[in-house]
Amino acid sequence: MKLLSQYYQEKFGCKVYKLSLNGGFTCPNRDGSLGTRGCIFCTGSAEFAEGGKDVAAQLQRAKERVAAKSRGGKYIAYWGSFTATYAPVETLRRLFFESIQPEDIVGLALGTRPDCLGEDVLALLSELNAVKPVSVELGLQTAKEETARYIRRGYELPVYLDAVKKLKSRGLEVVTHIILGLPGETLEDMVSTTRAAVQAGTDGVKFHLLHVLKNTDLAEEYAQGKFECMTLEQYAACLKACMAILPEHIVVHRITGDGAKKDLIAPAWSADKKRVLNYLRKYLELP
Repeated sequence: MKLLSQYYQEKFGCKVYKLSLNGGFTCPNRDGSLGTRGCIFCTGSAEFAEGGKDVAAQLQRAKERVAAKSRGGKYIAYWGSFTATYAPVETLRRLFFESIQPEDIVGLALGTRPDCLGEDVLALLSELNAVKPVSVELGLQTAKEETARYIRRGYELPVYLDAVKKLKSRGLEVVTHIILGLPGETLEDMVSTTRAAVQAGTDGVKFHLLHVLKNTDLAEEYAQGKFECMTLEQYAACLKACMAILPEHIVVHRITGDGAKKDLIAPAWSADKKRVLNYLRKYLELP
């Protein structure tokens, strides 16, 4: 297992920072193709990302956001808002190629769904990957089908497994998002999800703490007392168990996630990001 900072240093020879961009994408879980309410935990807003039609302007604003900590580093153009491959391929081609054009952009990262990777999109990603490295992030969240239906993910596990296979066959890097603390899931369930991602061939994982945010259906479930959020100590223990089964080559891109503070309902402890990260690093004995 490697941490992302170490991996980037080895791969690019310098510090690398992600620039969060917004292509105005939607999602089949919101445009009526699969549903209109999104996943149960989704706010429907593009948090922490830039916006606007001018890609160069987005990149510049994103660089200004990270300027205090990015001196001497390079960047990855990160299209992570909603489903970044859910648009006409001509639109994707323009946005993605424009975003990797600057010399200080060393790679491209895309957040998407396994069921939004048609052959035309896969061909485009292969073309981009020949120019600069492409990393495709897939929102698995859970390998437990019962939970997947509850959160309204909209596809079954074999769709994810097939997507990983297709991406890997084209030499594309795959990162899998996993949510820890989903209602009704046990520690065994969360470890099983991690194991499923590893066995599928993922190159990296992003672990997320389940957040309850305003304006989500999950918030209603929480208000009705249908589930409780994990404590920091419980989350750390779950994270440790999941990371313990990761092979040496797997890159951990994230050990937790944070929602916008203005929208956070629970768990309250997650709002103190510095304290949380310090606690997790100490507990997990990370550098």
